[in-house]
Amino acid sequence: MPNTLPASPGTATPVAEAGHSVDLETLETIQQRVLWLSTSMIHHANRIRPNPTGLKVGGHQASCASMVSIMTSLWFEQLQPGDRVSVKPHASPVLHGINYLLGELDEKYLTTLREFGGLQSYPSRSKDPDTVDYSTGSVGIGATAPIWGAMARRYVETTTGGAGTGRQYSLVGDAELDEGAVWEAILDPGIADLGEVVWIVDLNRQSLDRVIPNIAANRLEKMFDAAGWQVITVKFGKLLEELFTRPGGQALRTRILDMPNPEYQRLLRCSADEVRTRLPGNGPGSAEITALIAGLDDATLTAAIRNLGGHDLSALTAAYRQIDDTRPTVIIAYTIKGYGLPTQGHPQNHSSLLSVDEYASLAADLGMDPASPWGRFDADSAAGRRCADNAERLRRDPIPASPALTIPTDIGRTPKGTATTQAALGRVLLDLTREAPEAAKRVVTVSPDVSSTTNLGGWVNKVGVWSAAERRNWFDDDRETIMHWNERPTGQHMELGIAETNLVGLMGELGATWSRWGQPLFPIGVMYDPFVERALEPWSYGIYAGGQSILVGTPSGVTLAAEGGAHQSIKTPSIGLEQPGCISYEPAFAIDTEWTLLASIGRLGRPDGTSAYLRLSTRPVDQTLAAVPTDPAARERRRRQVVAGGYPLVRRDDAQVTIVAMGAMMTEALAAADRLAEQGIPADVVCVTSPGLLFEAIQARRGHGSGDSWILDQLFPADRATPIVTVLDGHPHTLAFLAGINQVRSTCLGVSKFGQVGSLDEVYRYHGIDTDSIVRAALDILP
Repeated sequence: MPNTLPASPGTATPVAEAGHSVDLETLETIQQRVLWLSTSMIHHANRIRPNPTGLKVGGHQASCASMVSIMTSLWFEQLQPGDRVSVKPHASPVLHGINYLLGELDEKYLTTLREFGGLQSYPSRSKDPDTVDYSTGSVGIGATAPIWGAMARRYVETTTGGAGTGRQYSLVGDAELDEGAVWEAILDPGIADLGEVVWIVDLNRQSLDRVIPNIAANRLEKMFDAAGWQVITVKFGKLLEELFTRPGGQALRTRILDMPNPEYQRLLRCSADEVRTRLPGNGPGSAEITALIAGLDDATLTAAIRNLGGHDLSALTAAYRQIDDTRPTVIIAYTIKGYGLPTQGHPQNHSSLLSVDEYASLAADLGMDPASPWGRFDADSAAGRRCADNAERLRRDPIPASPALTIPTDIGRTPKGTATTQAALGRVLLDLTREAPEAAKRVVTVSPDVSSTTNLGGWVNKVGVWSAAERRNWFDDDRETIMHWNERPTGQHMELGIAETNLVGLMGELGATWSRWGQPLFPIGVMYDPFVERALEPWSYGIYAGGQSILVGTPSGVTLAAEGGAHQSIKTPSIGLEQPGCISYEPAFAIDTEWTLLASIGRLGRPDGTSAYLRLSTRPVDQTLAAVPTDPAARERRRRQVVAGGYPLVRRDDAQVTIVAMGAMMTEALAAADRLAEQGIPADVVCVTSPGLLFEAIQARRGHGSGDSWILDQLFPADRATPIVTVLDGHPHTLAFLAGINQVRSTCLGVSKFGQVGSLDEVYRYHGIDTDSIVRAALDILP
């Protein structure tokens, strides 16, 4: 393989010019072994391992091959112990192959790719047995994670300390740049100073189904440059660069650069004779190109067509050494999908697998034994010594134990008057700074430009806004400014632009600091509840990757009546019910908000931790309706019920119906119960705070889970079983399962169509969740 990058404008300088010496022969040997191992893992999973079901196993040999040079150069020349790397999903076997050569992965795992309990299809921090810095697999999400990882590292370092230094690399496929989440992250103004962020784009010009016709690298360069990134382009290798210096070389260079992507890719599948016919083209300079290549033998000609910079080890090393640590960097490396394999450059090679014969031919080319594919280098060989030295150089210190932090469960105050659950959020955070200052120092709030409208103003004034460097607040002497935007490295609020995917990406990385540096944080992200669905996929992926955080959706539901249907959330209650690794709450009263928020904070930043989703409301509610017990033991009993999923709010003798309500609907539920009582129909009222926890309790009772089921006996005792009317400001199916606890009749009220602008009474009536609707439903369900 060629070993020098061209010295041309916009590209890296050859290593020799930079005054560095690289053992290219040893690197080449390691690179070939990495290619072999990654190809063999996929081959074994599909061609050798028994597959009784006949279902597709899959893997991406071509996608791996295009990354081998990039990753070999990065791991064996550039990485430092504090660096972290996000590997593009389909190149996971390359990562495992490198970890195997470094002694971080046992040989027994090499035959388990995509097998239950084995190596995952895509890199996974939580499921793979070897070192994986970032989980990837959801296109665009893993790519952006290092941006938020860099921000999280800086936050830890400036607030608690202990995160050290290190670059955050993303290895990105060019087709992955189609994802909008990528550009939302790149363009966020908060990352302009993150010089430790480095992206390496595998520009192989192919996607899943095709060669991409118009993937203009120049356009990508301009887009990154416009966002303030340093752009380094690695185009050609040593052989092509040398040809460009010969007579006709400039014509050849122009022809290759101007050639459409599909036409160039087709040349990779041509014989030498076909290349001689196709390459010159019909434009100006074709005669010069014909004359130039006429002097090349067939092997040199076909090698030249494949001689791109992304497969040139010295070119890549030179590119890494040009990184400007004062701003983000993107390295655009021209590559060939399937490089070094019989399938290289084929337009449908994305998921193609080498045949047994092709695999045997590759083994012969690389000097390997197909029957014994997993050999490491001899310890005394140059490659073996390089692997051992590299493993020692990259060895990371053990993650220190997290500090012991005490999170209060009850601040001790009982809210009075009229309040909203949204406003209670900010008050609880302020109370925490007084009651548990050490724990409060670990709280970091994140918002997409909605801090003031979600009642975080008091908290922001108290703790300040985080910034890597202190910035002057030019409005600090303006008496009419209520919210003080004081930016400093010790601030505890982080503000991003209006892009919810960025917000949850940052939350995920802030929520993973306990597992990276032993420094737990308690990230709380606040966004308008209707936009939770927009952020759900990256937030869910963050949870999968071990990032524990609290997502607060507020304001929520059609209770946001004046905003109309576009700003009224319907499906989010069921999202909380269904999201793995997350406990959801929809508190009805301010005290419920306090208790559930404190319990959620207490579950963060630990190996067995979980994330949380709180759905809050802007509806003012009379807090005396909560009927908080005054006896300490009874109050603690209520708190435990709230945290476990719900509590009985009204118990009447000889109750004939049970009204089960959630969140903002408690006022209507209580009013309906009073009206039914006036008609001689006693009604119990149960307040549900977490449908998800109640469902888990039911599953545990039936032997399908390990949750606690005691809460069901306290909310729905069998001896008080009556028909149920459920009501919530969300889709009615969220609570429909409750009727199955005691096998009773039920009617489920909620919101199942787009909302309308109007007053609260009008909107509730429109959706059939007002007091009249609850009363009618109760009367209809009675025998």
